[in-house]
Amino acid sequence: MMTSTSSKHILVIRLSAMGDVAMTVPVIKAIIRENPTIKITIVSRAFLKPIFENIPNVSFYTADVKGKHKGALGLYKLYKELKILQIDVVADLHNVLRSKLLGIYFKIGGFKVCKIDKGRADKKALTRTKDKQFKQLKTTHERYADVFKEIGYSVTLTKEDVLAQRELTKKITVFTGQDQKKWIGIAPFAAFQGKTYPFELMKKVIAKLSETNQYKIILFGGPSDKKQLMTLSNTYKNVINCAGLFTFQEELTLISNLDVMLSMDSGNAHLAAMFGRKVITIWGITHPYAGFYPFGQPKENALLADNKKYPLLPTSIYGNKYPEGYENVMETITPKTVFDKIVEVVDK
Repeated sequence: MMTSTSSKHILVIRLSAMGDVAMTVPVIKAIIRENPTIKITIVSRAFLKPIFENIPNVSFYTADVKGKHKGALGLYKLYKELKILQIDVVADLHNVLRSKLLGIYFKIGGFKVCKIDKGRADKKALTRTKDKQFKQLKTTHERYADVFKEIGYSVTLTKEDVLAQRELTKKITVFTGQDQKKWIGIAPFAAFQGKTYPFELMKKVIAKLSETNQYKIILFGGPSDKKQLMTLSNTYKNVINCAGLFTFQEELTLISNLDVMLSMDSGNAHLAAMFGRKVITIWGITHPYAGFYPFGQPKENALLADNKKYPLLPTSIYGNKYPEGYENVMETITPKTVFDKIVEVVDK
């Protein structure tokens, strides 16, 4: 319930990245569930708009940060456009240069602005090689919730605060076919090598899944991944590749119908989790303790690199920094381990 403010219209700023934007969904759902009269406007990049479709009381405003809203003058123009919407308070869930500058304009305009505390010092302590503080940090979902608590709203996250499954389109059903096999989504790539499972090992996982003839394996990736993923769909039966075939909106519909998603520590894990799908994640030089674990997922669904063999783990928050000799930490997670976890989770 509302506790200390009469605010009715909250502007939420989260300009990127895809996974971080997806992680706002359970928090926003919880706030609206507990405060059904408020209105929320999300400011983000245009391609992320389909994430927020059909959430009651939520509207979307495109920030064209590479076009008309580029730079300080562009952000001031964005501020003037948003002010017309009769905003009461601003929740900055990004806390980067662009969102800070936009927040300054709102502060000058007399608006209350509450910003996320990203816990940078704690994250640095978690990933440093000397005097490492190896402990669970506050999750990103909790950090988002803290911003709304500062505004004056209580936020109690529950596993039910997820998006509804979306109805399959004819285009998708033609792509997937009509058999009764369970659907396993696999998103084998990530932004950095440090959190990407070796492709040759992933091939072994997919080959073993294919051999069972019990599952339909759906591969996810960007348009630039299409060719590499086709080597898998062309080699193994029951494997289909959706990279580059669908709009983001269509991919979300497909994800919402999966039985399980296998992902790296990356955006696809959060897209599946925001629909309440079962998610298995593979972790290399990053770690769930940093706070980026997919929403509502049991901890045993995280497959971690061997920190006895590699005691400095985690060495990075984003997967882009690792000391010499830590290039192959992912290889401590065997294809059999991944396969067994998938079968355990999907057949549970």
